[in-house]
Amino acid sequence: MAGWSGKSRGTLFTIRIYVFIIRTFGLYPAYFLLAFIAFYFFLFAPTSFKSIYYYFRRRHGYNSLKSIWNIYKTYFEYGKVQLDRVLITGGAKERYKFKFDGISHIQNLQQQNKGGILLTAHIGNFNLAKHFFDQKHNNTVINLIISDFEHESIKNYMESVTGKSGVKLIVLKKDLSHIFKMNEALKNNELLVFAADRYMKEVKTWKADFLGATSQFPQGPFKLAVRNNISVLFVHIMRERNYEYHFYARPYIPQKNTPKELLKAYLENLEKMVKKYPHQWYNFYDYWKDFS
Repeated sequence: MAGWSGKSRGTLFTIRIYVFIIRTFGLYPAYFLLAFIAFYFFLFAPTSFKSIYYYFRRRHGYNSLKSIWNIYKTYFEYGKVQLDRVLITGGAKERYKFKFDGISHIQNLQQQNKGGILLTAHIGNFNLAKHFFDQKHNNTVINLIISDFEHESIKNYMESVTGKSGVKLIVLKKDLSHIFKMNEALKNNELLVFAADRYMKEVKTWKADFLGATSQFPQGPFKLAVRNNISVLFVHIMRERNYEYHFYARPYIPQKNTPKELLKAYLENLEKMVKKYPHQWYNFYDYWKDFS
């Protein structure tokens, strides 16, 4: 994958910064300081700067000046969701409002008693999923499928700060041991969560149109769901104004029910979300190979 090697560079470091700021200065000074942190990345992160610029310029059709301004807004929005992640996970959930849109689909999924697959992406703040489910479905067990090894380090660090998380991690391994863990989770009526907008170099991919240009997507999550007849939801947790998060869940209703049809439906749903929340797209690399 051009520009992405399976590690979200700098994420753990920035989360440590946010934890330090909140502990030292409190919530509102943290948001004030975030403006300067976002400006730092605006100036000194050339690869992500260029990728976000092309994202707004070519995918959304903004002019050059508007695209540059929205680069800063994206960094600032990303910082806010990281601060929220620290605060909500740390027990300050009462500061926030949570809006549920389609949460009943989670209950319907579990009533089938054969697990389910949730397809999301690197948008919004899906790290808060467990806190949403806790309000409506306390017995929901979430397994986050990751290829980003730093995510495991982040989880360990966050647990050292806020306490143990209820979300399980299944790391994709070359020896395919993750397949057994996924099958076991499904047998236990647990949910598998895939951020299916990224892939590792070693995996098989399909090319597909997304936001008017071609990119590549992993075959694995879509084949797993269709071949095993597992129900699928498209899910996203997006940040609104005034400390509010909006949980979206939409069922996949198949017609031909092929892996490629599922991919197409996933991208159609994702495109709607990205257009509605353009500043919450967090793939900070050359996603469409605009400059590599």
